[in-house]
Amino acid sequence: MNKQKLSAIDAKFEAQKIAFAPLTFQAIRAMKNLGVMENIRSSQGQATKESIMADLDLDDYTVEILLDTAEVMNVIEVEDGRIQLSKIGYFLLRDELTRVNMNFSHDVCYNGSAFLEDSLKQGKPSGLKVFGSWPTVYEALAHLEDDVRKSWLEFDHFYSQDAFDSALKIVFEKKPKTLFDIGGNTGKWSFKCCDYDENVKIKILDLPGQIEMAKANVLKKGLEHRIEFHPMNILDPEHAIPKGADIIWMSQFLDCFSKEQIIDILSKCKEAADADTSIFIMEPFIDNQPYEAASYSLAATSLYFSCIANGNSKMYKLPQFESMIDQAGLKIINTHLLMEDNFHTIIECKKA
Repeated sequence: MNKQKLSAIDAKFEAQKIAFAPLTFQAIRAMKNLGVMENIRSSQGQATKESIMADLDLDDYTVEILLDTAEVMNVIEVEDGRIQLSKIGYFLLRDELTRVNMNFSHDVCYNGSAFLEDSLKQGKPSGLKVFGSWPTVYEALAHLEDDVRKSWLEFDHFYSQDAFDSALKIVFEKKPKTLFDIGGNTGKWSFKCCDYDENVKIKILDLPGQIEMAKANVLKKGLEHRIEFHPMNILDPEHAIPKGADIIWMSQFLDCFSKEQIIDILSKCKEAADADTSIFIMEPFIDNQPYEAASYSLAATSLYFSCIANGNSKMYKLPQFESMIDQAGLKIINTHLLMEDNFHTIIECKKA
């Protein structure tokens, strides 16, 4: 959409999309879950309201209300009573980014988003209370219902796992013997490292709840002789990062914190590093995205951080990170833009 040439009529339409967004989101999700979208796609332009009702055993009211909504949202195209998916509808049905984002929005964010304004006023994740009483989502993660945790993990992994193969080539060019995976979560990066280099030793540093999930996965893979664990709260002044790493790795970890906290964490990395230690930070920066869909998704993720995750973090732009790295007493050695893998950026640092 050319924003500069948007007419008043079109602008008003866009405003109504926002005004009704919670309802239309649920309508399209229901349309997908009830099989209506798949039925339309498989009918190859020959679907009708009556055929959908017959095929899916849905009543007239249900099908009509969903089709009316989908049509005004340009999710379907209707001509002479024949219905087919639009390009928007195709992406809603088949695109993995859209699937992951919709499940995450529904299962993790939807109910808690009603408390976004409170979160912004108070600087804490007011929406997290819909799941229970925890200070941040990270302490809550191991206790969430299975479907909520699944959507959270799929969202978290989607924005990093495609970049791992390219990242491995960069990190292991230095042939590290010991790698610290800070914020290692379920261990996906650590497992990739073990597969890539049979000699590397890994230490996962994370909150106790995440460590327990990672331990279970490590045992399943039989990697307990290569992967160690260091439970810690990175924000606790009494908890230091141990020394001895050739590589300190943080993938989509620092965006989970405020600017002040990021500087503190990077300062801890500096204290744990020696002159030869390389510190790698991988992030999908808002301003390093070639497509509006990616930038939009990242900006929207900041709203999740505010109302659900912790109340004070966000997705950042590259210059903001460069400034924080400098303030922590580190120097940037190299910046790697992974153009083919969800457009992540890897910043390589050392002690200044």
